[in-house]
Amino acid sequence: MKLSRSSLAPPRIEMLPLIDIVFLLLVFFIYAMLSLAVHHGQAVDLPQSGSATLETREAISITIQATGPGVVLFVDEESVSLEFLSARLKMKKGTKQGAQAPDVQIFSDKSVSYQELFQVLDSVKQAGLMRISLQAEMAETSR
Repeated sequence: MKLSRSSLAPPRIEMLPLIDIVFLLLVFFIYAMLSLAVHHGQAVDLPQSGSATLETREAISITIQATGPGVVLFVDEESVSLEFLSARLKMKKGTKQGAQAPDVQIFSDKSVSYQELFQVLDSVKQAGLMRISLQAEMAETSR
């Protein structure tokens, strides 16, 4: 028995399911990139601020954790003492690429004393870094 070829349609690739999958992958990767945290430090209980914003630029992170009588310092998740903070920051400053000095983000526990915070700020300035920002959490507004 002979089959007629005129009734068979030429094969074609359906593009709609492919486009749907590509868009789903695109949305997934965009969401994954936006949800990446810029903070490279330890978790601390930040103070709240009504004008706090999300920093998206690459920066050197300094975390100050309150531990009873003193504080523990971390520079990008590496523990460092207050005496060696300035030297560590100078070393970090040299490894960061770019024409200008990198930003410094300070994540301080809200129970850290004002004096200890200023000792850290003095060490940062001694390292030659002038673009410093103190980080805070967004304040919850009750309406």
